[in-house]
Amino acid sequence: MERLSSEILGSIVGDIYDCVLNPDGWTGVMIRITETMDAAYSTIALASTADNHGRFAARSPWDAERMRVLQEDYDFDAIPGLKAAVVGDIDTPVATLSHISEAELQQTPFYQNWAKPQGLREGCIIKFVHTPDRIGLMGCTTRAGRGIISVEEQRFMALLSPHLRRASLIGDLLDQARVTASLYRQALDHLAVPVVLTGASGAILHANEAAQQMLSVEGPIRSRNGLLQAQNPAVALALQEAIASAARADASLGSRGIGLPISAPG
Repeated sequence: MERLSSEILGSIVGDIYDCVLNPDGWTGVMIRITETMDAAYSTIALASTADNHGRFAARSPWDAERMRVLQEDYDFDAIPGLKAAVVGDIDTPVATLSHISEAELQQTPFYQNWAKPQGLREGCIIKFVHTPDRIGLMGCTTRAGRGIISVEEQRFMALLSPHLRRASLIGDLLDQARVTASLYRQALDHLAVPVVLTGASGAILHANEAAQQMLSVEGPIRSRNGLLQAQNPAVALALQEAIASAARADASLGSRGIGLPISAPG
């Protein structure tokens, strides 16, 4: 099928990795997957292994109240096919009508009370992450007017799954790094002594609040085009050399150390 071509697959995979740096893009990815799968809507969810409910991280547009009811009123055991995907193998799609017959599906409370009133037929769910503390699931749900989810459509979801996993895990690492950096900044900002972090060239990477006050009055340190400088020209060059030496290796500092007297008027 043209809608399941390798070119479309590659384009969606690219969009998935873009979400690592821009998590707001997940909704757009779900919309593209919905269109490609000829589905009614698609979701991506993360669930705690200690819980029996999932929480959508993103989804394509669908009735917000219905989706709230789906998350709050139906657990893994109540949604046909969902438990099979949760306990099954990773990267293995589970289509509802390959798990139970349509007659059995239509007799379930979930179908009668939730799916049927919305004109929905079946879903296909794939587990893309399974760690000790969480499970990642992506699912597509079809309308009643179309055929059953095909083997080719299931294969398409299976090809997306490893990329969903990598993107989510990379995103986790970046989030941890952001949290760590934020904690360090908060710790530095609570110090009364001025602290400036720079690169090897003296480019200012971060200045705590006390240092910002000094930079604002340009003494005894100041910023010129984003570079840390001493107000006193007698030690300006020595400061640049000390920063460069410290960036290369501690051993290059020798016995001189890294202390420099920087004065200012008064």
